[in-house]
Amino acid sequence: MTETAVPASKPKIGGFVQELDLSRDRENPPETQYVIAALENHKREGLELAVRARWIAMSIFAVFVALVHPQFEVIYHIGIMALLCLNGWFMQRVGRVGRSRMELLLIFVDLLLMTVGMVGPNPLSVDAMPLAMQYRLENFIYFFVILSVATMAYSWRTVIAIGVWTLVMWMTALALLWWFTTPTPGLTEAAADAFGASSDLFKFLDPNDFMVQLRVQEVIVFLIVAITLGVSVRRTSRLLLDNAGLERERANLSRYFSPNVVAQLSQNDEPLKQVRIENVAILFIDIVGFTRMAAGRDPHEVIALLREFHGRMEREVFRHNGTLDKYLGDGLMATFGTPTAGERDASNALDCARAMQQSLNNWNRDRRRLGEAEIKVGIGIHYGETLLGDIGANRLEYAVIGTAVNVAARLEEMTRELQAAIVMSDDLRLQALREEADGDLTKGFECHPDQAVRGLDDPMKVWAKH
Repeated sequence: MTETAVPASKPKIGGFVQELDLSRDRENPPETQYVIAALENHKREGLELAVRARWIAMSIFAVFVALVHPQFEVIYHIGIMALLCLNGWFMQRVGRVGRSRMELLLIFVDLLLMTVGMVGPNPLSVDAMPLAMQYRLENFIYFFVILSVATMAYSWRTVIAIGVWTLVMWMTALALLWWFTTPTPGLTEAAADAFGASSDLFKFLDPNDFMVQLRVQEVIVFLIVAITLGVSVRRTSRLLLDNAGLERERANLSRYFSPNVVAQLSQNDEPLKQVRIENVAILFIDIVGFTRMAAGRDPHEVIALLREFHGRMEREVFRHNGTLDKYLGDGLMATFGTPTAGERDASNALDCARAMQQSLNNWNRDRRRLGEAEIKVGIGIHYGETLLGDIGANRLEYAVIGTAVNVAARLEEMTRELQAAIVMSDDLRLQALREEADGDLTKGFECHPDQAVRGLDDPMKVWAKH
């Protein structure tokens, strides 16, 4: 049996989600393509969750604002929330793995809408308060909603960038308003008369005071939270990459082993490279007269025929808990009892051979309907002692070798001589009887004693099914 060695190290790619450049897919190795596909899935699901979370959050905020401030001017703030929902929908449409300037622009628009909506004057308000008072309403906390939603879909770099952009926008808006806004006359004086110009209460309640220290504190805390969440997103992305690598390895295993064996291998810490001797059932199948059938046919038709044949036979191998060892041109070799022995290895091999024959009968019925030639095969199955383990130096292959393998191959060749579809050894029949004592394993088989097998000194008893 040959098996593609699975790399021990996980694929590394520079950055995550936003850092991938899909324009270079053709240069990426297959394992990186697998990881990119996993990241695309993650991004798509994250964006859908982010948009839903945004819509739900903005709906709750809109109802809350309308209940707390039931004035006409609230429509302005509800309109800002509607624009944020619409912007989120656009993000979902353009979002993808890789650098996306449009997606970054929409994130920037998000933050800009938030900033303008929170600190800018409300054009629908007839009783506008001093702009400095806008900062006292603690609207900055809503930026944390945008930041938390961003962790669902964006890279760690983008999450941190949101923190930096928010800091810059918030402080820029503060500087512009502080520089260009004219204090409302009389309010500062009235507060000074009421609380005393030197009191801390006056400094806190002055309607024209922007309280710059608190504004700086807000954005610094926000930036710290953004960096913390960015680091968390990065760790999550690494876990995603590791998981994608594990899934890729599992997919590689599934090319050779049946699903239940893959599940067993994924939970087994014992390395396969340990050389050991095991009794294994071996099956060989080959198309009879394939060379003559392929002669003069279009190569693409031949390849399509082989793919159909291999696909059907492979399904039966896996369905009967076998391991696909290798394709052999117009045939294949399968083993039962590798990489770990089971309780029905010989029985599974025999059941698989019968199922292969039935699958071919169904296929030939369809081929006859289309006016195509029938496919005839020879199947040889044997049970015996084999040597299991890795062979090779730099490129390892998990091999099943020994006399039992050669005997199974010779039994497959013997199907031509005996004009049979399946030839099994008496060793396999006896082992299958031990596994299923009440089974009628010789039904449909004819005994042929004292058959000479090339490579063996002594003749052996075989059973043939036509």
